[in-house]
Amino acid sequence: METGRRIRRAVLFLCLAAVAVGGLRIGFAAFSGREGAEEEALQTAFALLWRGQYPRAGNPDGSRILEMAFSLSPLCRLGMETLEERSREESQDPAFAAYLENRDFLAAYGRAAPAREESGEAEMDPAAGGDPGTVTDPAAGMDPAAALTGLAGDGAGAVREREPVYSMEQLADYDFLMKTFYSVHPSTTAGREEMDAGELLSQDLSLEKEEEGPQILIYHSHSQETYADCGPDRPEATVVGVGAYLAELLRGKGYQVIHDTSVYDLRDGKLDRSQAYTYALEGITAILQEHPSIEVVLDLHRDGVAEDQRLVAEVGGKPTAKIMFFNGMSQTPDGPIEYLPNPYREQNLAFSLQMQMKAETYFPGWARKIYLKGLRYNLHVRPRSSLVEVGAQTNTFEEAKNAMEPLAEVLDMVLQGK
Repeated sequence: METGRRIRRAVLFLCLAAVAVGGLRIGFAAFSGREGAEEEALQTAFALLWRGQYPRAGNPDGSRILEMAFSLSPLCRLGMETLEERSREESQDPAFAAYLENRDFLAAYGRAAPAREESGEAEMDPAAGGDPGTVTDPAAGMDPAAALTGLAGDGAGAVREREPVYSMEQLADYDFLMKTFYSVHPSTTAGREEMDAGELLSQDLSLEKEEEGPQILIYHSHSQETYADCGPDRPEATVVGVGAYLAELLRGKGYQVIHDTSVYDLRDGKLDRSQAYTYALEGITAILQEHPSIEVVLDLHRDGVAEDQRLVAEVGGKPTAKIMFFNGMSQTPDGPIEYLPNPYREQNLAFSLQMQMKAETYFPGWARKIYLKGLRYNLHVRPRSSLVEVGAQTNTFEEAKNAMEPLAEVLDMVLQGK
């Protein structure tokens, strides 16, 4: 009898708490006037209570009597549908967790005009892809001073082999691969079929340096992106200045490089990135038609982060801006974006993952997670296309230039099949 009374009291307390929590949320929603806020409030109230008693829905260790009482309430039936949907979707793809929290974004995106591929800067959400604070990681397990100089085994630039940091058994685990190497924006998904590490890492992306004509194109969709010390005394402290140094390093390795310094994000003297990718596509298409020998296309950017964050690692004994490889998936969680096809998406993914693996092996701590987003970002022009974020607005130009040295190394290793 006493046990039954306690159970009833517990159920009553939980129901009152649900009413209180839900009531507060609904009250705030009434002032906001946002459509659907009341339903969301009820689901939130239920979810708070349910997960408090049952960290995992259906936990066999929970009180079966309380579970039965909960299931009889309308609040439970309203919330369980949402929880079960999230559980199913999150088990299929880690990207869905973020997707479900950003439905408003997806609804707005679905109404975007097909004529535009991107509006505004292609800057990352700090919560999704950014690294908090200043990061100085002197390459665990190796001498930072030898990080660069240790690569060259002889005058011909032969690479001293290092053991891969991760085994193929680890990389074959989809969940491990995604959590360790990728940040997925809610505008897209990356399923098991697309993210097959064995397939991506086995692709041959090598090329011959002796080919006639240019082989590598470097350009900047957002040429006006600058670094912290850019100004009248240092006007070169931009992504274009960084690209010039990368071109110089790659030419030193025997590649023929075109560095396109065209401005695609200024219109009538004013910053306008609403159609920068459209204008950039027109520009690089003309270059590729004139030079069909080009096999590698790199779009260099710099990221945008909170002003108190600095993306820095120590490489070769020097402060070096961290870099991030970026892939456009040409798909939303609802399916492919038909007006933005990319026949080379798999090769793009292979290119970025192979460079990421080289970075992890030779310069651990320097490369951020690969960022996946829904649109195409002109990566469809060549199989070996990549968008690379070099540091952020809080980095110095010197740090960004320093990042081009390990980038040139990992790029060369992938292109030479090392």
